[in-house]
Amino acid sequence: MGNNLADRLSLEGQVAIVTGGGGGIGRAIALRLAEAGAHVAIADIIPERCEEVAARILALGGEALPCPTDVMDSDQIRTLVAETKQRFGRIDILVNNAGGVSGRPFLEQSERSWRRHIDINLVSMLAAVSAAAPEMIAGGRGGSIINVSSIEAARAAPNFAVYAACKAGMNSFTRTMAAELSEHGIRVNCIAPDHTVTPGTRGNRSGAVDEASWTEPEPEAQDAMNRLIPLGREGVDMECGDAAAFLCSPLASYITGAILPVDGGTWAASGWVRDPEGDWTLNQGLKFVRKSSGE
Repeated sequence: MGNNLADRLSLEGQVAIVTGGGGGIGRAIALRLAEAGAHVAIADIIPERCEEVAARILALGGEALPCPTDVMDSDQIRTLVAETKQRFGRIDILVNNAGGVSGRPFLEQSERSWRRHIDINLVSMLAAVSAAAPEMIAGGRGGSIINVSSIEAARAAPNFAVYAACKAGMNSFTRTMAAELSEHGIRVNCIAPDHTVTPGTRGNRSGAVDEASWTEPEPEAQDAMNRLIPLGREGVDMECGDAAAFLCSPLASYITGAILPVDGGTWAASGWVRDPEGDWTLNQGLKFVRKSSGE
């Protein structure tokens, strides 16, 4: 391992699997890992998205394996891991990014709905770790697992109760796996985004990623959104890609069991937002009164 910064960021020769890798945060992570030198298997339920990301990685000079996969089917996840191992001969990185959510009060949510939420957000991660971690252990080189959680895991989330519970479970599982897999040199960490611009948040929920088709929020809605975020803007998917690439790299060699917010400060603010005049308020209620230094 080199001592210069470029070497410490390099993933040259490593092999990564990214679930939900065809769009949004997963796509950004797949591209960033490829830019760092990793070969990447892209798993996504939308085949054309797998192919598009694979083509971009090939254009970067990397190697990619498009793997259309329904992560709610554990057999398909096991096939994904087996095909990746067969193609590249090893597995070093697993990114559990696939997930989904629809909002409604819990008592209005059917059992079918909440079971689907659990399958796609929580069970898919368990199945992927169960399939991929033994391959990392057998390789004897250690490895890195990144789970993509949400800041909703650490706060109340009205209308998103099951989703938030799954993400809280993901955070807990991350810490436990960090302990259980430590003897094998496998680090397990979590990134926790909040408001991030992705195809899904812009209405492009099916088909190929096409920014030309995206719907933009009304200016008033965008302003209200920006005031929720201390840094004053929504996140960009590549910022999550940067965080994941860092956690997979030798720069993070002593980091495991961490939950890293990639949220512009919304978790830190914990309900404090800016009003239209730019003053801080608590849930649009109590206004923070600035005091002069002489008081």
